[in-house]
Amino acid sequence: MAAVLTVRRTQDKKPALRPTVLSAFSGEIVCWQKSHGRNSLPWQNTRDPYLVWLSEIMLQQTQVSTVLDYFARFVQRFPTVSALAAASQDEVLALWSGLGYYSRARNLHHCAQVVMALHAGQFPGSAEQLQSLPGIGRSTAAAIASFCFGERVAILDGNVKRVLARVLGYGADLAQSANERALWDQATALLPDQDLPDTMPRYTQGLMDLGSTICTLRQPKCLLCPVQTLCRGLAAGDPVSLPVKTRKLKRSAQALSLLWAQQPDGSVWLEKRPVPGIWGGLYCLPVFESDDALKDKLPSPLHARLVPLPRFVHVLTHKDLHLSPWIAGFRAGQAMPKALQPGLGGGAWFGPAAWPALGLPAPIRKLLAQDRSA
Repeated sequence: MAAVLTVRRTQDKKPALRPTVLSAFSGEIVCWQKSHGRNSLPWQNTRDPYLVWLSEIMLQQTQVSTVLDYFARFVQRFPTVSALAAASQDEVLALWSGLGYYSRARNLHHCAQVVMALHAGQFPGSAEQLQSLPGIGRSTAAAIASFCFGERVAILDGNVKRVLARVLGYGADLAQSANERALWDQATALLPDQDLPDTMPRYTQGLMDLGSTICTLRQPKCLLCPVQTLCRGLAAGDPVSLPVKTRKLKRSAQALSLLWAQQPDGSVWLEKRPVPGIWGGLYCLPVFESDDALKDKLPSPLHARLVPLPRFVHVLTHKDLHLSPWIAGFRAGQAMPKALQPGLGGGAWFGPAAWPALGLPAPIRKLLAQDRSA
């Protein structure tokens, strides 16, 4: 009962910062980060805005363990913002393939071009200016400004919201923008105010590390937390109940049929997907709403060479894709009928040697890696 009452008392007002929290919180986070936080990630220990920006975009909705390999490949291929800006979108999407949320890759490429065109290849030096760039929101801009320029500005990603809501005992519904703005205000008030070039990067990283490794969504490791004595959520006995966010996206499902058209030399017909939409801007097998729709547009002579492959499910964040692939053998030099080009058109036959350089959705790349004999 005590936990419920504590949350209710804070639901309809701004979180109140106790003097002890205000004075001790940032120092505890900075000290903990030095000795217990993550300090050897490839995008750390640098003030290069390009590397920090690249890592921040990749880490949106994505685990560190997944990002590590992608980050290394990106930096090897595009070591500078100028190299990224000069690349084609297809090159960028090819390296991003499998990381998901492909609008991030398109915005990444566009942002690099804007930095080159409008900022002489230099990232702006403040969070406010950084927010004017494509694909950079308030929290991402703050992270870059904090890490690279020591600016006293707060981040508020999902992990940090959870840490602050629990420490402050803030039970207001973060689905409401006014309540989130109030939490932003308190996040700013908690920031370090001395030796900012050193403390701001460590404090910002420390909050990220704390939310990722200690103050987790379920089963938080409160006994290991450096701010456990300051935490109202823990004192109330129910830290897992915070933060509160009532509006949730419902999962959905969608069935799609895929035409795997293949010539004797192994070449496969691929075409670009429309933007916006699933796999927007990526090369893909022709997509249909159903098996019947695919067969209706397939010329009669090809019906005898159409073979179903095992169906499978590809899981996105808020949607399950039920994919039904069909392989059809085409003769050498046979053209793809226009009726079988339901996307943007402009597709082409691509041999296996060309696939690694194309931006392909992860399930399509995995599918094409199978035995291709029809």
